[in-house]
Amino acid sequence: MRITLNINLELLESVKELSGASTKTQAVEIALREFVHLKKRQELADRILNWKDFNLTLEDLEKMRGGS
Repeated sequence: MRITLNINLELLESVKELSGASTKTQAVEIALREFVHLKKRQELADRILNWKDFNLTLEDLEKMRGGS
């Protein structure tokens, strides 16, 4: 899908360099994927820190990982 975005060029180049992405599109996709993974890890950490509400099943954990 083609989208027009205004992105800070320095930030985009940093992501591209740090991730090893060969294109701007690949850099954006990597950054978005990493953001989603970070949020999922934070959600899991929050649940673990609050043991009384930690009621995840193995299936729930697999869904959080992006599994089926």
